[in-house]
Amino acid sequence: MRKLLERRSPPVRVVALGGGTGLSTILRGLKAHLAERGRHPRRLAISDLTAVVTVTDDGGSSGRLRREYKVLPPGDIRNCLVALSKDEHLLGKLFQYRFPSGRGLSGHSFGNLFLTALTNSTGDFPKAVQVSAEVLAIRGRIFPSTAQNVTLEAVLEDGRVIAGETNISRSRKRIAQVRLVPRRVRPLPEVLAALREADLILIGPGSLYTSLLPNLLVEEVAEVIAHSKATRVYIANLMTQPGETEHYSVADHVRTIYDHTRRRLFDVAMVNRSAVSPQLLRRYRAEGAEPVDPSPEALARLGIRYVLGDFLRQDGVVRHDAARLSEVLLTEVTRRR
Repeated sequence: MRKLLERRSPPVRVVALGGGTGLSTILRGLKAHLAERGRHPRRLAISDLTAVVTVTDDGGSSGRLRREYKVLPPGDIRNCLVALSKDEHLLGKLFQYRFPSGRGLSGHSFGNLFLTALTNSTGDFPKAVQVSAEVLAIRGRIFPSTAQNVTLEAVLEDGRVIAGETNISRSRKRIAQVRLVPRRVRPLPEVLAALREADLILIGPGSLYTSLLPNLLVEEVAEVIAHSKATRVYIANLMTQPGETEHYSVADHVRTIYDHTRRRLFDVAMVNRSAVSPQLLRRYRAEGAEPVDPSPEALARLGIRYVLGDFLRQDGVVRHDAARLSEVLLTEVTRRR
């Protein structure tokens, strides 16, 4: 088992993989611990923070731009750029601005259009992300997991095949497997380099089949994580998702990842222990969702140490408390020394 991080330890290099709102939420908490150049490192410090973002979204504004301009979906990247921006209130608000009306504009966010325009100007989506990062003066680095135009495909338990992330999310049939089309998808070299240099690798929270697994199915990504000397952490979801993960425990999520990657990827699981309020619980259950069972005994059988914490924030919806989670990650979890 990898050792716990001592209270006063050197800054660590962190790589976080995911998509959707889960990754951007975690990045906000981690950003506060980034060591600034020229200053003495804080007690809880990150020397380098890298986000690896899935690119299989095909819904909403991202899907429209993807179909019309043949670009990678910008939405999840945009959210991560805003989360790591130095002035999230000003430029972040601009990037998140969504046009309420206008022929061809309605529903698009400014940030998505900005990334699309830069991609067409530079001819390269990763370059467009880099330029956007400079404009927003982000703290950290952001990479799409691949520069290829990929589609997510799901095989349901009844044998039917569904193509497209949006269709998969809307389906209420149990998923047996997801895969990328084309089957062989090349990663960005920078993604593999960041993973090899990392002290702490974080996967989650996020939709199991549509946010987490697409990153891990890119060639070499899971292999590099499996052989990494970093502490590899699964951040458990707070609630199950209708259709995707109904009645899944934390261990069920982990086993699904292991089955898809054919590798054992985690040392630690971060599991919430706070209770959801009765009011919110009733609302989520009406939608077919419930708190994820911590399943500590099953995790132990998988050889995974679990860290229980009060990681829940309730503000009309259930979200992770990114500040609390980041602090516990940096004080209790790190690579083997």
